[in-house]
Amino acid sequence: MKNLDKMKYIYLLFLGIFFISCNDDFLVREPLDNPSDEQFLSNQIELELAVTGVYNSLWYHPPEVGSPWILTFEHASDNSWDRNTSGLQALGRGDGTPDNIFTVGAWTALYRGIGRANYVISKSSHLKEEIPADDYNRLIAEVKFLRAYFYSYLIDLYGDVPLLIERTSLENSQMPRTPVSEIVDFLLAELDEIVRHLPSNVNMKDRVTSGAVLALKSRIALHHERWNEAISAAEQLINEESYVLHDNFGELFMYAGENSQEIIFSIQYLEGQQTHPLAQNYYSRMALGHSNKKPSQSLVDSYESVDGLSIDESHIYDPRDPFANRDPRLSYSVVLPNTEFIGYIFNTNPDSTEVWSFRSDPPVRIENTEATNAYSSFTGYLWRKYADPLDKDDRSRSELNIIAFRYAEVLLNYAEAKIEQGDIDQSVYDAINQVRGRISVKMPPISNGKSQDEMRSIVRKERKYELAGEGHRYFDIRRWRIAHDVMQGPLYGRVPTGYLSEAPIIDEFGSPDYSNVSNADEMRVVEMRRFNQDRDYLWPIPPLELETNRMLHQNPNY
Repeated sequence: MKNLDKMKYIYLLFLGIFFISCNDDFLVREPLDNPSDEQFLSNQIELELAVTGVYNSLWYHPPEVGSPWILTFEHASDNSWDRNTSGLQALGRGDGTPDNIFTVGAWTALYRGIGRANYVISKSSHLKEEIPADDYNRLIAEVKFLRAYFYSYLIDLYGDVPLLIERTSLENSQMPRTPVSEIVDFLLAELDEIVRHLPSNVNMKDRVTSGAVLALKSRIALHHERWNEAISAAEQLINEESYVLHDNFGELFMYAGENSQEIIFSIQYLEGQQTHPLAQNYYSRMALGHSNKKPSQSLVDSYESVDGLSIDESHIYDPRDPFANRDPRLSYSVVLPNTEFIGYIFNTNPDSTEVWSFRSDPPVRIENTEATNAYSSFTGYLWRKYADPLDKDDRSRSELNIIAFRYAEVLLNYAEAKIEQGDIDQSVYDAINQVRGRISVKMPPISNGKSQDEMRSIVRKERKYELAGEGHRYFDIRRWRIAHDVMQGPLYGRVPTGYLSEAPIIDEFGSPDYSNVSNADEMRVVEMRRFNQDRDYLWPIPPLELETNRMLHQNPNY
């Protein structure tokens, strides 16, 4: 759904009304090219324009990375790697510093969005009596949702941060960090307050709905161990039976799936407004992409076989044909060797000097530059999610929407919160099995009778399989406090000219250990990583913020 055209129309309409209303009084010194701060937000059209400005904060693309920001986190997790020499790459390998451009940029962008939201909320109260109550309440509810969304990232990344809920003057800019628990209390209460003012239209993906509020509430509550509230929000959304899982998992992340009833809220892109370069970043070199964001060997090895067992336990797993009989979500999410991608067979094996091209009819054999290009995939894999072939002719300006919330996440939020609460009933199995049983996936259902530890293992692995590449993994390994285990040591790519001789040992959370593999030393070491558990679970506060706000203090060990 591309309703950004409507935003453009509102903007032009506003400018037209503004210029028509100007008179010839030369003593009026208000700006002629834009409304002044005193004049702005004087009617419904201006309020809608200002709300659009808050939505525009969702379009943040981090410096040096360029991709939509909610996806970039994946590449600093154990699932993926960013080849660009950047602040994001430094975070992934454990070299984060207070002046890291990625962490500084995120702080600035998130507070910019919050500042826009606070401006709208503070400046619009006089309109309550001038525009229809339903319209006013809906618009303010959208802004408060977006403010809560930005804060959810701030507290997950930086911990305690200043809670700003109104416009702040320079005189009042000195303020301490608010404890995370207080911010979570505020966010959950505000989400409860605004949900009744928003539509429940499941076909609306570009504007905030009541479903988006419940999805955000379930995520915030889950991330901060408010199990009851996470359960309540997710359960309410599940019981409404408004959203359903999309049959075709792979299609969900392509143009064909943009209006799926699984998608609750997505960040909209449109040529002439805002685009992104995901196709350029994700495509193979053969397809004229940069292949600079790529999945790790550990992610590939974590997916189960189709019998529901990890590859070190499954009798149908064959190391000589390692991608056969695997959870279908692996091939929907990752471009595997010897599979077709954007019209070519993808293979970085240096012995594969020629590959098939399907860009002609009949297909022809052509030189495989993927095997010789110095900047082809360093891991031997590529991301298939969000790499739509329809972008092949304009790879740097994709209009593909980015999913912020989808129903599968809500189901897994619900299951995890119930498990951690110790309330493992049939609804928990049903939620997980819905995700596993998607028509295009059809993984074996989880059988009843599991212990809490077993179910914790199952739901954490399920999040890894289902949500890979979508930016969740970075936060999951931190809130589960396993980042210091999975982010230590080498980040591996595939054996360049073959496969692993044996399956690695897969732990209870789906992470591989290669110590038993006889040819593990043949895997490509892409990067050596480290994770300081006394420091790296939080990002540093930007130095400029500490200099200008003397009441702030830095996170430990930076």
